[in-house]
Amino acid sequence: MSLLEVEIRERRAQARGLQRALEALRADLVRRSEATLEGWDGLIRRPEFLPSARNLADYLALRRGDLVPFQAPLASLGLSSLGRAESHVRPSLDAVLASLAMIGGEGMADYPTVEMFAAGPARLAARRDVLFGARRDAPRSRVMVTLPSEAATDPTLVGHLLAAGADCIRINCAHDTPDAWAAMIGHVRHAAVRMGRRVPVQMDLEGPKLRVEELSTGKAESHKLFEGDRFEVVERFSQNIGHLQIKLSHPALMAAMVEGGALWINDGKLRAKIISVAKGRVLAEVVSTPSKGAKIKREKGVNLPGVDLRVPALTESDVANLDFIMSHADILALSFAQTGADLRALFAELDKRSDGGTSRDWPALMLKIETPLGLRNLPALIVEAGGRVPTGVMLARGDLAVEIGFERLSEIQEEVLWLCEAAEVPVVWATQVLESMVKDGQASRAEMTDAAMSQRAECVMLNKGPHLIPAVMFLRDVLMRMDRHTNKKSPRLGALGLWHDL
Repeated sequence: MSLLEVEIRERRAQARGLQRALEALRADLVRRSEATLEGWDGLIRRPEFLPSARNLADYLALRRGDLVPFQAPLASLGLSSLGRAESHVRPSLDAVLASLAMIGGEGMADYPTVEMFAAGPARLAARRDVLFGARRDAPRSRVMVTLPSEAATDPTLVGHLLAAGADCIRINCAHDTPDAWAAMIGHVRHAAVRMGRRVPVQMDLEGPKLRVEELSTGKAESHKLFEGDRFEVVERFSQNIGHLQIKLSHPALMAAMVEGGALWINDGKLRAKIISVAKGRVLAEVVSTPSKGAKIKREKGVNLPGVDLRVPALTESDVANLDFIMSHADILALSFAQTGADLRALFAELDKRSDGGTSRDWPALMLKIETPLGLRNLPALIVEAGGRVPTGVMLARGDLAVEIGFERLSEIQEEVLWLCEAAEVPVVWATQVLESMVKDGQASRAEMTDAAMSQRAECVMLNKGPHLIPAVMFLRDVLMRMDRHTNKKSPRLGALGLWHDL
């Protein structure tokens, strides 16, 4: 027997072994996926979302185990390693099995149709356009811009932002007033008509305030602390105390503090350890700040990393703003989305305002994922929300990074992108994108890389700042360039012009 014949025999045996293993994996996938879908029964009221939920259930079942042992052997046979199966899980697995059957000589299997592979990405692209606007001359990823307060009185600012490349607009209801929001939206609608475009408007509910509310009597509006300094979180200020005392905006924060736990303020610039807990009083010691110290100010955010705060997402202030949002916004963003109960509370309020209509009268829904609990519940949140109304997911990377740990953010944002692609739900890559450029006029090298990576999401959000217009132009240029090279996780192998003469 020649060496070639030996090699062929070994390859066929390898293919047969892989085929049997993947057939077992597929059978387990189908069983688990069907059980998951059964658990979601009753949540999906929009028939058009059912294929997405089914593919998501398949993906959760597929990624339950470790696929790494399969990947190199499959690649050595010239087959898909299943590394890009998110938007077509079962067809990807079936195509590999059909090829293994052919190589191994054990039976014949039909290949999935090309349409089976195209359906998921087509649905995702269509949903992206519904949420963030459709433009032929735009990057695959849309650009969302947060309006500053001056947009209410300066209609030219909105026009310049749209001309620079903004596809959709965000208004944060934590700032300004309904009159200002109405003026902003009026400027957006007017500019969009003038440009012959549809420019969706997203309005973000403020959500529960988890912030520093007040500093102790006699202290300035801000107080700088350094490593080793101590301060207290209190319900009531005391007199003649030698260290800073602060009050927080939500009682759940103090109630959740435990000795030895972490307390972070201002996106983790100040990190403290809880030394002792008494009724109405918590003593904390600073364990980390920048070299120049960190200021505690009113309105700065407060986080308790590792703690699940069971705080309802919908506040009285949010409910009061729903009438305005329902009559003006294209997208309603639910801040602090954590549980199905949060969604059901929102849906109940929207139902009250539908005048006997259906959820088709509602704005689209954006789930802002900011906590570990929201992250763990994300598949169920997507299904319950997407089963009622067009839905997107916002990666609120500021709070999320503080809550899960900065070192975990990179891997978690990858996993969220994969999960949402499997669910055919658009993702917004948000928080601190090109922050230095927006604020100071020049981006850091790390921010340029982050902006390039953001191209894998369906939309990228820029926050407000004095250099917002050039930042929009810069981001749009980066996204257009990256479109030449990648589509989601898949590299696009166009010609490399830099070395074409070699």
